[in-house]
Amino acid sequence: MIIKKAKFLLSQSKFGGFPQQGMPEIAMAGKSNVGKSSLINSLTRHSKLARTSSEPGKTRLINYYLINEDFLLVDLPGYGFARAPKSEQEKWAQMIEGYLTGSQQLKHVFHLVDIRHAPTKEDQMMTEYLRHYDIPFTVIATKADKLSKAQRSRSIPVICRTLAVQPWEIMTYSSEDLTGRDALLDKIDEILGLKVETTEGGE
Repeated sequence: MIIKKAKFLLSQSKFGGFPQQGMPEIAMAGKSNVGKSSLINSLTRHSKLARTSSEPGKTRLINYYLINEDFLLVDLPGYGFARAPKSEQEKWAQMIEGYLTGSQQLKHVFHLVDIRHAPTKEDQMMTEYLRHYDIPFTVIATKADKLSKAQRSRSIPVICRTLAVQPWEIMTYSSEDLTGRDALLDKIDEILGLKVETTEGGE
């Protein structure tokens, strides 16, 4: 896939209808500060498309991005931010659940986890939730540039055991050095049933 156009579309405090509804959707879920916004920016090569922050818990809405006029990339609120008030955490959980159970066009979920740490209980709950509702998903191990190749090879089995996934169900990614970007674009092509592009000419 060549991403030629990417724009922020809208934010919602709860899942609901909007004019572009009906297009295929790929959602991103993960704990606060796992790098969802950074992934969106690096994937689209648009450094300011999604707002990033070093402070966890900044994504507090469901954010929709229109990619190539072909599909929607959906950034769900980060979960597991312990310092947020319980009422706020519950609100985010309701937003996530409302979207995942309500969207009729959701094709796949990219479940982001930090490759440097074992997945949390909240991460485990997310994979269990996705399996329960039979939602296809791929685990994206972010911040891969922070570890050596040897360290990554030791981290992947930990993620596999904790989330009960196979190594081929995990993709490594770095928003800094773009490790895994081409593979993730190919995965999006596969999800959407689009022809895989072999070059990025014309960008």
